[in-house]
Amino acid sequence: MNCCVQGRIEGGWGGGMIEMRRAQLSFGDGLIAEEVSDLREDWMEHADRVLADEEIVAAVYDALAKRHPKSRSRGRFGAPAEVVLRLLVLKHIRNLSYAALEREVRANLVYRDFTRVGGGKMPDAKTMGRWGLAIGPQVLRQIHDQMVKIAHDNGVVAGRRMRVDTTVVETNIHHPTDSTLLGDGVRVLPRTMKKITDIAGAVGTKLRDRSRSVKLRLFEIARIARTKGPLNRDRLQQRYRRLLNTTSRVVGQAKRFSKEISQGVKRSTDVLQQIALEGLRKELDRMVPLVRRVMRQTRARIFDGDTHVEDKILSVFEPSTEVIRKGKAGKPNEFGKMIKLQEAENQIIVDYEVYTRRPNNSDLLIPSIAAHQAKLGRVPRLVATDAGFYSARNEAAAKAMGVKRVCIPNRSSKSIERKREQKKRWFRNGQKWRTGCEGRISVVKRRNGLDRCRYKGDEGMQRWVGLGVISDNLINIGRAMSKQAAP
Repeated sequence: MNCCVQGRIEGGWGGGMIEMRRAQLSFGDGLIAEEVSDLREDWMEHADRVLADEEIVAAVYDALAKRHPKSRSRGRFGAPAEVVLRLLVLKHIRNLSYAALEREVRANLVYRDFTRVGGGKMPDAKTMGRWGLAIGPQVLRQIHDQMVKIAHDNGVVAGRRMRVDTTVVETNIHHPTDSTLLGDGVRVLPRTMKKITDIAGAVGTKLRDRSRSVKLRLFEIARIARTKGPLNRDRLQQRYRRLLNTTSRVVGQAKRFSKEISQGVKRSTDVLQQIALEGLRKELDRMVPLVRRVMRQTRARIFDGDTHVEDKILSVFEPSTEVIRKGKAGKPNEFGKMIKLQEAENQIIVDYEVYTRRPNNSDLLIPSIAAHQAKLGRVPRLVATDAGFYSARNEAAAKAMGVKRVCIPNRSSKSIERKREQKKRWFRNGQKWRTGCEGRISVVKRRNGLDRCRYKGDEGMQRWVGLGVISDNLINIGRAMSKQAAP
């Protein structure tokens, strides 16, 4: 066995010099491949070829190489780009955590073969987490576009039909209430100030932990809110007034801690400890404005009765979270980000978007047709969506772009001619095909984890959705190519 490969197997796949692919297979890899050849799922063989595409692997290689200036030429050998890509995709295909992924691949020969880990040492969860951060949204977009191109070149997608719908991917937060948001702020700020005190010592402002007092206020507010019968607003306002007063004192203390670090009152002689102090100061400076926003919206709702505060914050950990109402009886309010999924034949998602602010569905139709044309080289013959995408302007613009059949219901129309048009066979068949959007959304949420994003921040949301869409496409492309190859 090659000595470099042997070193990689014994030492693991940590950070270091990056390769595109494994330079040499071991004897154990051959045994695993032979043993699992008849155990693979139908889609895996063709999906394996898609993931082996040179442009896809190169995109991952370039992203990993940017982590350190000398990653291409120095250091011990790290995980090849193809192994990184396959592990991240498998994580979302099976909707696993990094810890569960490590355990499953270690124990499963099919997964070892599919991910190219083979007989080598499985990377640990923390290492894979760092890889996930390195493969950003732009790289995932490149991978997705190349996969769509491969599907088109192999006849899986022709581009004659297009359907599009929107859904909500929730952020990983608890149900937001004013009291619990204040409690989150008071919990985080003293914890950060305690870390500062441990580093800098008892100089300057002394830490006073008010967490216990806040916890009691939260229990009292919850007890009053759950009381049967008419709500006692006077008691509720009294408890909120105490909670806001305590929160204000914690915020003032956090501001003094931040100021004393910047002035050098709280400091450390150790360089690394001083860097840690600066990081904690930035955390205080980031959290304090968020807590103050929560305080303002709490005062507006509890004391002024204003429930429509502009730029309402729903989580101090995910401040960009929106409240989105899609008209669902079982879940009237969803907390997260709206995404768009647009499909062509064989359930292939041709394009996806994560919106920073919720758009109007009717504004998405024409850009979606343009994206379809850019990626598949033709305007769809049939466009099918739900009534939320309808407008007379959209219908006229779609036909002007070359769409022959615009299958979008207009439920508010009283025109007899329009109602007759919507009862035609082609229109009904188009709407039947459109309902597949609902099934696709259900599958990607249930199977690929798009019900709730587990990554943090706006970029984390984009990475989560991108990997979920890539994983779903990979399975569907593999299945479609498997049917094509069947005798």
